[in-house]
Amino acid sequence: MNSLIPLFVIIPLGCAFLMAMLGRFIKNINKFITPIFMLFLVYLSLSFIFKSQGSLIYKVGGFEPVNGVPIAIYMVMDGLTKLILLVISLVGFLAIFYSLSYTKQYTAERKFYVLFSLMIAGMNGIVISGDIFNIFVFLEIAAISSYALVAFGVEKHQLEASFKYQVLGGIASLIILLTIALIYWNTGTLNIADISRQLTVNSQAGTNVFLKFISILLIAGFGLKAAIFPFHSWLPDAHSSAPSPISAMLSGVLIKAIGIYVIIRLFFNMFPLSYEISMTITVLGTISMIIGGLLAIGQWDIKRMLAYSSISQIGYIVLGLGIGMLVLVTGGNKAVAALSITGGLFHLLNHSIFKSLLFLSAGAVEYRTGTRDMRKMGGLSEVLPITSRTSLIGSLAISGIPPFNGFFSKLIIIIAAIQAQYYVLAFLAVLVSVITIAYFMKLQKYTFYNNDGSKWIEKKIKEVPFSMTFSMILLSILCLIMSLLIIPEVRTIFLQPAVDVLINSAYYTTKIIGI
Repeated sequence: MNSLIPLFVIIPLGCAFLMAMLGRFIKNINKFITPIFMLFLVYLSLSFIFKSQGSLIYKVGGFEPVNGVPIAIYMVMDGLTKLILLVISLVGFLAIFYSLSYTKQYTAERKFYVLFSLMIAGMNGIVISGDIFNIFVFLEIAAISSYALVAFGVEKHQLEASFKYQVLGGIASLIILLTIALIYWNTGTLNIADISRQLTVNSQAGTNVFLKFISILLIAGFGLKAAIFPFHSWLPDAHSSAPSPISAMLSGVLIKAIGIYVIIRLFFNMFPLSYEISMTITVLGTISMIIGGLLAIGQWDIKRMLAYSSISQIGYIVLGLGIGMLVLVTGGNKAVAALSITGGLFHLLNHSIFKSLLFLSAGAVEYRTGTRDMRKMGGLSEVLPITSRTSLIGSLAISGIPPFNGFFSKLIIIIAAIQAQYYVLAFLAVLVSVITIAYFMKLQKYTFYNNDGSKWIEKKIKEVPFSMTFSMILLSILCLIMSLLIIPEVRTIFLQPAVDVLINSAYYTTKIIGI
């Protein structure tokens, strides 16, 4: 299956080209092509999960290593790659299906689907790239597409949000590119596995000041992309101003693919683990979790509340991964580290589902009412019954209420923190979960249940079209189905291969260098 790996980039890039060329002449070809290729990518992702074992490598151009040094551009498919590709493809398919009705309000629908395809190609490219420079190249493809999509409605607040996003995203890209240059200057290679081998030697030789310096630069650069506190200031404006399917993609997928995933990959599989960096990542995750939750409470703009909530939930993911790093670097019990990393990856997967659902539900509310201000709503459950129920399910899932998926991933992170004897972190995780319940109760009350809804009935407000409700209903069902990952046999198929890649970090290097 090695030769199928490039399809994750070739298909969306090819479809973007076809739509840009043929969309002028064939009406609605974009709405036909995009859902089909996204559905095929879902199938391809599942095929790799169920049919392939271990790590697969595709060498672009077929160049073999010279004296043990990889010179080709490597595309790598391992347990972590498969998991993230499935998230991108699944959420991407549901977001684009939702868009079939949603984008009718825009005059340039064709460009929307072209940009969406480019964003998918960029994210997929980041995930399968085995060298840091190509991660940067694909990152820019995804980022530039997202800048345009945030401003797609060309209203004043959208253009302002996109400008802020571009400025801070550009700063992050410069930091990342500078770090890549420093790494290449020090090691003479761009391949992640080869860099890992050389940095390990340098670390053992005592030259770890350089490692700490580039680690801090990468945390700042990719922390900006992931909107980890204190690098989060662009996210509330960008995610709240973007068209709702794009908000779902940005919050549910993009900040993970171009931020969290790269941090995970580099700090587990490229850099030797260090206590200082592990503690830094854990502290940043904890602060993000708390600050994001506290800022969300005071919001009345429904999408802005969801955006701040994303910062908080990203904190949970980083906290779980950070505790795992700390346990490993201090020589603790590997089983505890694996449990914590499992919780972080599980919550990454869960957040992609329920946050996408919440943004799509918020988009449905705005689509019918023309406002995002919860104080101007109330009683919408009578005229938007499906939207109100899907929003409630998303709210329960993100708040960690059983039997929904968010409960189990948060529980695993909290149990791992207790087993690792980080009792304060476990307490803070529980406290933030209570805060999350508070502001989502506020969302439900003021949006759907605060009055009898007579004013909406008089305005003849009705439920959103089928393509929008279909995506929301399917995501709601997934909020329940994903809970099955708590079962060991199911977890072994989806999460355990990704955890093994991170726990046995040397295997990544050995697999690639040995070929």
